[in-house]
This record gives sequence, structure tokens and C-alpha cells, in this order.
Amino acid sequence: MTIDALTQRIVAFRDARDWQPFHNPKDMAVAIAAEAGELLQHFVWKQPDQISQVVRDKRAEITDEIADVAILLFELADNLGISLADAMQAKLDRNESRYPADKARGNNLKYNELGD
Repeated sequence: MTIDALTQRIVAFRDARDWQPFHNPKDMAVAIAAEAGELLQHFVWKQPDQISQVVRDKRAEITDEIADVAILLFELADNLGISLADAMQAKLDRNESRYPADKARGNNLKYNELGD
């Protein structure tokens, strides 16, 4: 399913419940942050060697939280008239130039720390 098709399904779900009045940009952004926090809860205080077990044990819950974040993000972009596909492609293009593979490979430096 495409981003546009998913977005239209999300909008149809929202509109069937007359929730549009509650889905202003501020509240959508807050909801995204809240759902991202719920995703983070699965990993808080876990050590690197515990993460794979958490992912195995909580896969369904983690999947739901990722979906919640994505659903809200798709709707927010649509509400603001932003093509999520275009925005993501543009950001990936910028990241490709900011993080050339030959300089960024194997490290976690920010683009402005990579040097020439």
C-alpha cells in the first residue's frame, strides 16, 4: 500500500468519527511525541545486551507503538498539505549529501563533524 493510500485510509477513519476538529497541528504533534514516548518505554533502562530480548518479547507492543506514531505523522502531514513522500525523498537527498558514504561509514558523527 502506498503512502497516499494509507493516508486516505487514516483520513477516512478520522472523518467517520468526526475527529477533525481535535486534530489541529499542535495536538497532533503532542500526540506523536506521546506515542513516541510509549515506544521508548519498552527500551528505557535496558542495556545494549538486553535489547534483542525486549524486541522479541514485546514485538507486538512495539509494532503497535510504531504504527501509532506513523498513523499520526501521516495524518499531520496531510493536514498541513505536506506530501510525506516528497518530504522524505528530499530529506534523504539532503542526508546523502551531508553524509557521504565514504566519510560516514562506520561512525556516528554528525554531518558537520565529518570533516573534508
